[in-house]
Amino acid sequence: MGGYKVEQRFVTHHGRRFHFVSYDGQPASPKKDVAATKPAWFLMSAGKRWEVMPQQLGQDLAELDGLLTQWLDAHVFAA
Repeated sequence: MGGYKVEQRFVTHHGRRFHFVSYDGQPASPKKDVAATKPAWFLMSAGKRWEVMPQQLGQDLAELDGLLTQWLDAHVFAA
């Protein structure tokens, strides 16, 4: 039985190193009023995580790193 495999990417941008981790989606929980989620990439920093974008299995790593860099520009380095 195959399970979800967590992936990690380290991206250096503007002289800083960023750590991204993929997490599996979660099923909905009507009792807790929580909607289902899909697998996604998260930025890890200072013991916290921020959702970045949905994960696409089998995505080209150069393309993925480019998308993560674009997210950093828009959310971390935005003026």
